[in-house]
Amino acid sequence: MVSVEIGVFLRVGSEQRNMSSSTLVRGTFILTLGTFISKFLGLFYVIPFYALLGNGEGPVALYSYGYVPYTIFLSVATAGVPLAVSKFIAKYNALEEYEIGRRLFRSGLWLMTLTGFIAFLIMYVFAPFFAQMTIEADEQLISVDQVTTVIRAVSFALIIIPFMSLIRGFFQGHQSMGPTAVSNVVEQIVRIVFLLIGVYVVLYVMDGSMTTAIAVATFGAFVGGAASLGLLIWYYIKRKHHLDKLLERNRGEVDISLREMYKEIVLYSIPFVLVGVANPLFQLIDIVTFNRAMSSIGLAAVSDFQFGILTFTTHKLVIIPVSLATAFAMTLIPVITSTFSKGNWKSLNHQLDQTFQILLFLTMPAAIGLALLAEPAYTVFYGYSELGTEVLRTYSPVAILFALYTVTAAMMQGINEQRWSVLSLLAGLLVKLAIAIPLVKLFEVQGAVLSTAIGYLAAIVINLLVIRHFAAYKYRIVVKRTVLMIVFNIIMAVPVLLSYLGLTLFLDPAGRWQSIIILIISGGIGAFVYFVLSLKSRLADRLFGDRITRLRKRFTS
Repeated sequence: MVSVEIGVFLRVGSEQRNMSSSTLVRGTFILTLGTFISKFLGLFYVIPFYALLGNGEGPVALYSYGYVPYTIFLSVATAGVPLAVSKFIAKYNALEEYEIGRRLFRSGLWLMTLTGFIAFLIMYVFAPFFAQMTIEADEQLISVDQVTTVIRAVSFALIIIPFMSLIRGFFQGHQSMGPTAVSNVVEQIVRIVFLLIGVYVVLYVMDGSMTTAIAVATFGAFVGGAASLGLLIWYYIKRKHHLDKLLERNRGEVDISLREMYKEIVLYSIPFVLVGVANPLFQLIDIVTFNRAMSSIGLAAVSDFQFGILTFTTHKLVIIPVSLATAFAMTLIPVITSTFSKGNWKSLNHQLDQTFQILLFLTMPAAIGLALLAEPAYTVFYGYSELGTEVLRTYSPVAILFALYTVTAAMMQGINEQRWSVLSLLAGLLVKLAIAIPLVKLFEVQGAVLSTAIGYLAAIVINLLVIRHFAAYKYRIVVKRTVLMIVFNIIMAVPVLLSYLGLTLFLDPAGRWQSIIILIISGGIGAFVYFVLSLKSRLADRLFGDRITRLRKRFTS
């Protein structure tokens, strides 16, 4: 019943392109909802987690030192295969060659089991080496041995996550986004519950060390992955009858061996590896350069403190608006691949138009609002911090770049221009690497944020040029609507700032509960103003269809 309502609500465009549009938007909505809930949980658990650790950036820096390498190893272990399988299956399903996708799925499960176990062994054995790359000076709060312990604890998740991710890719290839969305939420809930209980037991029942507590927290990735895998297997068993019916319609006109399949998958997967690991790679550059730069200017003693703010506390908040882009990317790949394979250029351009506009419509006000209300937002989650507020205010707009990069990279993969997505990412990373240390020496942690923004901007420019050339796509409508959205955000900012400044005359933004009130009132005013402007201008109608039109008429009558 819920899925039917969602489908009706999000049906957009003309009758001619109704199916592709509703598939894109409905799939995006389902994945967005699941991803947003997952990110929402991933954001709010940090309040009790941070309190359990004693409200210090040192322990969360240790958490980040272990988790960033894990994310990179996870992408290498999966080798981009789950998303590549999604694209592969979507392509051959569009040709009604369902057996090809099923054969690849069966073979891929064995491959993911093998690569996951190998990645686990490498990460576990070489953990001391990775830890030594991270810790630059003895004056830092965290030691090499502590980082080694945490890296080894989180490495166990690599045994199970790649296998689980392939099943998600299989469902997405059939344009069935529900299993991915629900399993994401279940994985997050189980991980967080295990993490919080584990940290509490270690610190307050067993009187254990902070290192042990952080190791238990990172081991939660394995426990959450196991729960998600169990749910996905249940989904597969439940839907196997329907999937087998598709095999009865198999045309059987394409003969392709497993070797040829994997050759095609490799061509798909290499860009997925790099694009999927883009943000962790930018963070890895920070791990390698930040402590060195801080040590060279005599600030090694506060390096871990500032690194915790950069990669954990502010990053957790900034990444929330990007959840939409993640959902778009997962939905775009099979949908755009299917449209591109059929040579439907009109529908393809409509999908690109729709994606850019909805992405910017939702991401821009979220990122700008977070920057305007950085002080109460940071205080609510972590307690008052002048440095944390300053970093969050600078970092928040970068979320727009994160979202744009993720979606443009997905678009390029959908139109089979994977090579350019590799080039754009490498260009962005090289720019970041070249300017990271000089900017950190000049601006400390703010320099790391600035170098990330410039690196992402370089990659996005390349992506936009490639899409324009190979998809014959014109940005005229998107540019026009983006200018309108920027005007709306400027107008929105005025009442937000006025209400914020007015409330601070009576409320203290350094207090958690008073900051919550400021956030609710000022954020609510901003959302209301943006919503009204979108309805009055009919921009929301053009993006979300008939239901919004009826809502606007009711709202403005």
